[in-house]
Amino acid sequence: MALFEPKCPVRPDERAWIEESMAWLAAEFGRGVLDRAPVLPTAEFFPGPYRGSAEDIRGVIALICGYLDVPPDRLTIEIEPDDGEQAMVDGLRLNHSSRSAAGHYRRENGRPVIAVAQRQAARPVALVATVAHELGHVRLLDEQRISRDRRDHEPLTDLLTVHFGLGVLTANSAFNFERSERGWSYSRLGYLSERMLGYALACYAHRRGETRPDWARHLTTNPRAYLKQGLRYLARNPPSA
Repeated sequence: MALFEPKCPVRPDERAWIEESMAWLAAEFGRGVLDRAPVLPTAEFFPGPYRGSAEDIRGVIALICGYLDVPPDRLTIEIEPDDGEQAMVDGLRLNHSSRSAAGHYRRENGRPVIAVAQRQAARPVALVATVAHELGHVRLLDEQRISRDRRDHEPLTDLLTVHFGLGVLTANSAFNFERSERGWSYSRLGYLSERMLGYALACYAHRRGETRPDWARHLTTNPRAYLKQGLRYLARNPPSA
């Protein structure tokens, strides 16, 4: 009965875009990437001590370069110092920040430049998600696979991190809500909602032939719930591509 049919966690237009884009990424970068183990927030994938120094940030960037098949010597890396932004909002009870200041990509003197804000070091998972997104620009824009004028190039770049196995970290960084001595604060990182990332991860798992992926336990509550809902939906409604 239709009443008991599994529901997709995203809108029909979002579902179509995610499924079509995941198929495009597989065609563009190959399905072999899907055979790799997904990158998880564990010592297996991020070995060694981490103290948040500029050297540690560069080490994280080198690791993510490996996971996204980007030669590190191809890049110029910039670590941007703290800009005192927090001092301007210390008196507020509710603070909000977006991903726009977390990192950025540009070309300079014929080389891709990846810049990351030093303050991202305090949140290692968000740092990884930021770096993965900026390196995604290298794979898409610097390699001229898409145009910067493409309307969906930012969300597509987030989706690329899912295809390359870093979706758990991207999803876990999409929304953060916490309490500090200054009151409650929340931050959003990335261009896809938790629902869209959960469904994208469901498509990723479906393409890998997984119905109950072990790595789902590393997801935070909302993305994990949307992943499970998406997998139930895909079991009855597999993508056409």
